[in-house]
Order: sequence, then C-alpha cells, then structure tokens
Amino acid sequence: MIPVLGIPFFDRDIPAAAELVLNEIASGAARGQNRCISASGAHGLVEAHKDPAFKALLQSFYLNLPDGMPVVWVGRWKGAKQMKRGYGPDFFKELMIRSADLPVKHFFCGGKEGVAGELKQKVADRFGNHRVVGTFCPPFREISDAELAELGQTINRSGADMVWIGLSCPKQEKLAKRLAAFTHTGFLVAVGAAFDFHTGRVKQAPRWMQQSGLEWLFRLLMEPQRLYKRYFEIVPGFIWLNVKEFLDFYRAKKDIL
Repeated sequence: MIPVLGIPFFDRDIPAAAELVLNEIASGAARGQNRCISASGAHGLVEAHKDPAFKALLQSFYLNLPDGMPVVWVGRWKGAKQMKRGYGPDFFKELMIRSADLPVKHFFCGGKEGVAGELKQKVADRFGNHRVVGTFCPPFREISDAELAELGQTINRSGADMVWIGLSCPKQEKLAKRLAAFTHTGFLVAVGAAFDFHTGRVKQAPRWMQQSGLEWLFRLLMEPQRLYKRYFEIVPGFIWLNVKEFLDFYRAKKDIL
C-alpha cells in the first residue's frame, strides 16, 4: 500500500488485486468478512479532504484501487514503481472473466431501474459469466436502515461472494460500508460508472485518453452540464492538495536537516 493524500492505495495492478480477492474467496478467508473495496480517484480524494468522516471511511477499506492515472503518478513518485491504474470498470471485467468458471457468486447493486438486470445479461453474453445471483437498483433518495436490512437478507440468501456497487462517489462507498453491517459476504466493491460503461449506456474515453489522465476531459465533453462544476473543483483541487503535501514534506525535511 502507498499513501496518497492520507489514503492507502493498492500499489500493484488489476491482475494482482483480482488474484488476491479470488484467493481469499477460494480459501474461505473472506466469507462473512464484508471487506470493502473502492476504485477511487481524484474525485474521492478531494471529497475525503472536505469530509474527515469520508476520509476515515476510505482509510478503513480493505483495498483502495487507484482509479485514475493522477493517483498512480503520485504513488509512483512516492516509490510504488509497480503501481498501475486500478480502473473500476477494468477491475470488474477482470473479475467477471476470471471467475466465470469458478464457484464465485456475484450480486449487482446500482444504476437506474433495469441497469443491473441488463448488466447481468451482458456479463453472461460478453464474459461467459452466469454466476450473477441477484440484482438491485437503489432509489435516488437515501436508503433507510430497514431497507438495507432487507437488502442484506436478500444478498445473504443468494449466497453472493461479491457485491458490486455501481453508483457515484462518495455515495457508493458510504452505501458499501452501511450495507456491510447487514451482509454475510466476502467483498463489497464500489466501481463507479462500471455498470453504465459495460451496458453501453455511457461511452468510455479512448484508451489513450485514459492512460494520459484525460478521461475527465472526455467525460466533461460528453456531459458538460452535469459534470462541469464537479471537474472545475476536482482537477485544480487534486493538484493543489498534492503540491501542498509536497511543500509541507519538503519544509519538514528541511527543518530536520
């Protein structure tokens, strides 16, 4: 793990993270542990800076995957030379493919009405994975504890090993943590827009833009009215917070010397 703005991030790649998860499921070590995983990027880190409770929540997660290249660049600068992007949609795809012929059960939670059900069919057709044992589309309002308890019972009855949550940040991470109190599963994984991308409802940025750290620009151009306020805060905010951390570190080191 490598800290970026106070949040520990997984310092390897998606295949290594997938292997870790599948080994934990195969050995039985994960059963009932309700381990939370988030694919977090600059958005999550800026939200964590504004909200100490959310920062503490991410710090408590089993894994935080570096969802965006800027987080990877900072991690590599800090010494994590093997660190690669842990893009939520790619992590989801990796697990769907690798677990297709394994006794690993999945539950989808997220998206607009019908999206999770559509995704179940997509992973069967595209990845040959027929082990999705349930779906749920949460309401746009906050879910009550009673509703979460009912959802937890549904998940428990399904025998799901992994619960995939596809919402926006920080809503999805908060839901994962709350839901974990009512489930007896292995992992609850927050993967952002993975549901919309894999159902084809939202277009993904070209791979070169993803690798260049410009996915935010592509998404802004696709949905300017919805996203311009978010990215006008996130992009400069993330840069400033990391510059400030570097300057604070440099000053502290200089004072010691």
